[in-house]
Order: sequence, then structure tokens, then C-alpha cells
Amino acid sequence: MQLASSLLGLQPQKRRVFFSFHYQNDIWRVNQVRNSWRHQHESRREAEGFFDGSIWESSKRTSDDSLKNLIREGIKNTSVTCILAGTQTFARRWVRYEIARSIIKGNGLLVVRVNAMKNQQGYVSAAGPNPLAFMGTYKLADGRVLLAEKNNGKWVRYMDYTQAVTLPNYWVPPTSLSVVPLSVYASDYCYVANNGGANFSSWVRQAAENAGK
Repeated sequence: MQLASSLLGLQPQKRRVFFSFHYQNDIWRVNQVRNSWRHQHESRREAEGFFDGSIWESSKRTSDDSLKNLIREGIKNTSVTCILAGTQTFARRWVRYEIARSIIKGNGLLVVRVNAMKNQQGYVSAAGPNPLAFMGTYKLADGRVLLAEKNNGKWVRYMDYTQAVTLPNYWVPPTSLSVVPLSVYASDYCYVANNGGANFSSWVRQAAENAGK
């Protein structure tokens, strides 16, 4: 298939990436990630198949419903969701909603730790939990699979999206009321320790391929 595509002069599939992160704490670090791949991989963007689909520069948030719609629209044309995780990212309501909508969309998932990157004052921050470890799925007796979230150490039904979900084919689905954390389905990298400046595009590509995108 690759040979045929090459002979036909076809370009690799273009993948759009949705960034999910804690704006107030980590926007400086997020900008470093965004600028890094732009500057270092600009000439290889077609080959890497990496296109930015983030909505963090979007319009002012006016209500819960408008923000949910904004997130839905932002994720609509993406194939990978990258959670840029800092100290408190795991606890953010809208990060969890972005994760939920990514599951519904069938996006590939990955977590990239940004806490070890310096902020505008030159400080790093403490590592936080994996945000995907605080979202999960479980199965009801009638066969429906629902989303759950962990609050105060306990798994509860996820109330920002209460309908049944269809999981990606490559996931092993839950078989009971026991919650399966989403973290078991996605790779978890540190941008600093794992040399994100050189490897970020390949991480994204792998997440997309894992999801069949």
C-alpha cells in the first residue's frame, strides 16, 4: 500500500491534533510545545501528518453550553487528542469534557507531561497525576458502556455526558461495573525527559495509527 501510494504521488494522511490543557497554569509551556514543532518540523509537516486543531485561542467563554459546543466543534475535525498535563490538569472540568468528547469522536489519545518545562518566570512545577487515570468506562447489565470520573478517590458516573459511548476497536472494553481507566489505552510521555522537541510528531503519529486514523 505504501509503495502504491508513493507511485501515485499521494500525500500521507493529514492528521489534526486537539490540545487539551489547563490554560491558567500551563499556557506558557503549551506555547513552547506548539512553537517547537512548528519551527523544527515545518518542512516535514506533510510527511509527519501533524496539523494543529486546538481551540485555546477561540472566542470568550460565555456559558457551560456555549463552551461545550465550542469544544465539540474544536474536536470535530481532529483525529488525535493530546493532553498536555501539568500539576492540576487532571482536576479541570473542561479537560475532562475534552477527553470525553475525544472518546465519543474516536480520537487517538496521548498524554505529554509539561510540568518539567520552565514557565515565563523560569520555574518548573510538580508533576500531577495522569488526567486519563481520572476518566474511565464501565459496562451496565444491559450492555451499555458509560463514562466515569474519579472525584475524591471514588469513581462516579460522568454527568457532563451521560449517554452510552462506543469505544475504539483497539480498546479492550469494560466487562462490568468495575471502571477501566482511560490511562490503560494511551501512552504517557514527558516532554523534557523524552525529548519532545525531536519526538513529539512521532508520538502523535503513533497515537493516530493506534486508533486507526
